Amino acid sequence: MSRIITITLNPAIDKSTTVPILVPERKLQCSNPVFEPGGGGVNVARAIIQLGGDAQAIYLAGGHSGKFFDALLNAEGVPTLSVPIAGRTRENLIVSDISNNAQYRLDMPGPTVDTYEWQHLLEVIREMEEVDYIVASGSLAPGIPPDIFASFSAIATLKGLRFVVDTSREALKQALQEGAYLVKPNMRELAGFAGKDTLNNEEIVAVARQIISKKRCEVIVVSMGATGAMLITDSISLKIPAPRVPKVSTVGAGDSMLAGIVYALSAGREIVEAAQFGVACGTAATLNPGTALCKKEDAQRLFEEIRKTQSYTVSH
Repeated sequence: MSRIITITLNPAIDKSTTVPILVPERKLQCSNPVFEPGGGGVNVARAIIQLGGDAQAIYLAGGHSGKFFDALLNAEGVPTLSVPIAGRTRENLIVSDISNNAQYRLDMPGPTVDTYEWQHLLEVIREMEEVDYIVASGSLAPGIPPDIFASFSAIATLKGLRFVVDTSREALKQALQEGAYLVKPNMRELAGFAGKDTLNNEEIVAVARQIISKKRCEVIVVSMGATGAMLITDSISLKIPAPRVPKVSTVGAGDSMLAGIVYALSAGREIVEAAQFGVACGTAATLNPGTALCKKEDAQRLFEEIRKTQSYTVSH
């Protein structure tokens, strides 16, 4: 099994609760809150550990909430490397309305990160040894330049590692300028590269292949929400529908998908099976409340369903 490190530049404590009905200007009775460590790369590492893989979460953390964040990850048995900052780790709120099964996700801004703090993080990554995959996922905290993703790519190239990216906007563009092994944009993010708001399936393949042809990356997995994902390489274009399941929460589904892909690749799976397993993991995450990620048994069952009941024609 290959060793994976994940990088999170704007982690958060996700606090989840429920209310009987969400109405304004009333004191609402909430359920006991559930606290979980969150942020793109952190969630990827958590999910990989739950799947039985080998991952270490590297992230910026500070203040009392940063210490609580460390404790939450340690309680889950996730190997960590916390890079200290002066600012306080943010906290997000997820409220579920029981009356209509609606979910409200309130994301707080992250702390401002000083130059010496994010440069310290880069030095930590440069010094890492015995690593096969670097996964940079999530948003940027204020103060961190978007070209830090290009710096991660350069480090991966220098060390001969596979660099995997799941971010958006300028950070995604910067990462692709330097190059990556795999990127996981959603349809809107991919459409932005073509100067459009939306893309049909044929256009998704065309835009992705244009990026791949410029040697910006080898693999693109386009997240398509509840409908699944599309895998594109220079020789494969494959739509992978998600199995239909009763959805409880979509929080963490994208991170679980990426975790499944990287976990499967690190275990020696070919890219098609890895992408299928990723869709299974993303779907499995929707079975759980709040910000809970995929469970191994659910992911494996859904993966077998995809492999057995859904046939694909690979186009070249």
